[in-house]
Amino acid sequence: MSDTAAQVANHAEHNPGLQHHFHEMGQQEDSVKIGMWAFLVTELLLFGGLFVGYGVMNSRFPEAFASAHHHLDRTMGALNTIVLLVSSFTMVMAVAAARASKTKHLVRYLAATLVLAGVFLVVKYFEYAHKFHDGLLPGKFYSYTGPHEPFEQVFFGFYFLMTGVHGIHIVLGMIMLTWLLMRARRGEFSSTYNTPVDIGGLYWHLVDIIWIYLFPLMYLIS
Repeated sequence: MSDTAAQVANHAEHNPGLQHHFHEMGQQEDSVKIGMWAFLVTELLLFGGLFVGYGVMNSRFPEAFASAHHHLDRTMGALNTIVLLVSSFTMVMAVAAARASKTKHLVRYLAATLVLAGVFLVVKYFEYAHKFHDGLLPGKFYSYTGPHEPFEQVFFGFYFLMTGVHGIHIVLGMIMLTWLLMRARRGEFSSTYNTPVDIGGLYWHLVDIIWIYLFPLMYLIS
């Protein structure tokens, strides 16, 4: 048997989840995780820049920022924090179920995480609707007529930018969760191949962690 034929035969014996350009599952998993961590670092750089910009402007207009944050609904913010914390738990359980080849549990936990992500967006919709109704908008769109400090629109510029970008990440996470759920229902994940679920969990935890920082920064400043 030629070397090429031997390689083909050897590859055929491997896990069906193994891509053709990798020699073994361990190599594939390590490569995917390195790529995912590199992506997560770029995400941290993105939000890190926004946090720095927020801090700089907060130091310039402390009265305006302190006044503006009172327009935010702490109850809704806290509710969304709880929702995302629970979704992190369900995602952890999904990863554990995939590693244990418990397909039914995996499907349930992925579905629960997806539902919780939807709940987060629904709550955020009601928050945004209130801001639009009152004219609490960024820049030239600010039209709030009640008592307020000058430059409050700067705060709402950061509020909509940072929570909006985070919301986009939630939507992308829901697309990812839907994809994982469809594959899980087909029984594609097991103890021998669960890398997509593991990688999806890393992304989802990052989204949750970012909100953990956004909540006190936006809702609890004094």
